[in-house]
Amino acid sequence: MSVERLVEYIDRMQQAAEQARALTDGMTESAFLADLRTQLAVTMSLVLLGEAAARIGMNQPDFIRDHPELPWSKIKGMRNLIVRDYYRADLSAIWGTVRCDLADLISQLQSIRHWRMQGE
Repeated sequence: MSVERLVEYIDRMQQAAEQARALTDGMTESAFLADLRTQLAVTMSLVLLGEAAARIGMNQPDFIRDHPELPWSKIKGMRNLIVRDYYRADLSAIWGTVRCDLADLISQLQSIRHWRMQGE
């Protein structure tokens, strides 16, 4: 995988995380739990996030090892749960992930992207 392709996947991860957060901006957890359309859109964003992470893992395992600060296995695990067993997915846990965890992930992805673009 080229550096350009790696950066593209990092950008996809960041975009998916930002979309999931934007979809829930201004919502309460109870509103999210009652809104099927938002649930489906958010879970799709998490699937896209996990898919991009999985592609990086398949093609750039050294990159994954170089960045243990990112929760790679949790990202891929969430994707796998949604894709393979959607009806078992805990929507409250998804809410918590989107509202609490993704902000940190977005910051980490931005830092990694800028570090990579500088050629370090």
